[in-house]
Amino acid sequence: MKVGLISDVHGNRVALEAVLEDMPPVDQLLCAGDVVGYNPWPAECVDALRERGVPTVMGNHDAAVVEGTAFRFNGMARAGVEYAKTQLSADQFAWLESLPEERRECDGRVKLVHGHPDDPERYTRYTYPDEFSPRLLEDEDVLALGHTHIQGVERYAEGIVVNPGSVGQPRDGDPRAGYAVVDLEAMTVDTDRVEYDIETVQKAVSEAGLPERIGRRLARGK
Repeated sequence: MKVGLISDVHGNRVALEAVLEDMPPVDQLLCAGDVVGYNPWPAECVDALRERGVPTVMGNHDAAVVEGTAFRFNGMARAGVEYAKTQLSADQFAWLESLPEERRECDGRVKLVHGHPDDPERYTRYTYPDEFSPRLLEDEDVLALGHTHIQGVERYAEGIVVNPGSVGQPRDGDPRAGYAVVDLEAMTVDTDRVEYDIETVQKAVSEAGLPERIGRRLARGK
């Protein structure tokens, strides 16, 4: 069984479309949260996942939209959340509100969270030896998470931890949209990147009245 993993779409429709077109055929697509925020197409990104029935967990930006907690964010993040609140229909908002913080998919073999398994808002540097333990990995084969916008894979005796990177706002110095594909039979993970039209997103950011720094940072992958 092959599983496609995406995370941190952040309202970037152009990047999401590029990822969905570039991804090889998979049996299941999963999203590790933060569908909205920052970029100017939150409604379209919600619909893209909702209409495909993609199992998704709630990210901190998703939670800020439904709970009204954007006051804790910096100016760029807060602007993206406030913009998303004006763009979502009642049905789209209800879908976002229904997202759980954790879910198990693929017969329990894949656990999906946004940040640290104990705290969805905690940034997880999973390559540190003491970051995870059998208690955190529990009985799943793969722990998939996002939040850091940094792509990577780490193997432990208890299982594999994978961050597919960010679709809509990479922060690892590579501006291309990130995703991953897990082969649950071979227990392999392929991480990949795909180019997309960043200039179109930058123009849309400006036209939406969002902070132009949101668009500028896309070209740097930071």
